Amino acid sequence: MNNQPINHYYRQARFLISAASPRQFPRGESIEVAFVGRSNAGKSSSINTLCDNKGLAKISRTPGRTRLVNYFEIDEKRRLVDLPGYGFAKVPLAAKQEWQKLMGQYLEQEDVLRGLVVIMDIRHPLKEFDLQMLDWCQHFNIPAHILLTKADKLKRGAQQATLLKCRKLLKEEGYNASIQTFSSLKKDGLNELVQKLNSWMELE
Repeated sequence: MNNQPINHYYRQARFLISAASPRQFPRGESIEVAFVGRSNAGKSSSINTLCDNKGLAKISRTPGRTRLVNYFEIDEKRRLVDLPGYGFAKVPLAAKQEWQKLMGQYLEQEDVLRGLVVIMDIRHPLKEFDLQMLDWCQHFNIPAHILLTKADKLKRGAQQATLLKCRKLLKEEGYNASIQTFSSLKKDGLNELVQKLNSWMELE
């Protein structure tokens, strides 16, 4: 498997359930990796690129409309989880609070969670909500891996400069999170993401 780090294993992913409350979270022995990010940062596109399935995670025309916890099953022991987006979605405050609460309930209760992939637009990284999410990871002792998405929007030099700047800030602030650049369009960074997930999913 190490000789073929491309996403062949994750191509098996299939939609399992959308949970609107903790009572609907799937139970049983399983390993889960969850994806979370600011609205319109490219979370659904990242999941679809990982799984080589453009229709797996629904991409809303209105960013931030995902209000459910969406589960995708890889096999009977492993799942990917798409958590509600956070940020500036044009929805009522009550709706925002409701799905932020749902996301918090998932992070608090899921002892099967092996890691959290935090999605950030490379042009706007480490904003207030992103840092709050990393604080949450620290609090619950959840490993975090940051994807700086839409890397194709910047030239290679600017990508690396942003990556180094973010890595420096994470170290200064004491965040224990790995970080990489990623492009759903060009699939740049896909191997690195797959290798990180493989380690969390106990596939190595």
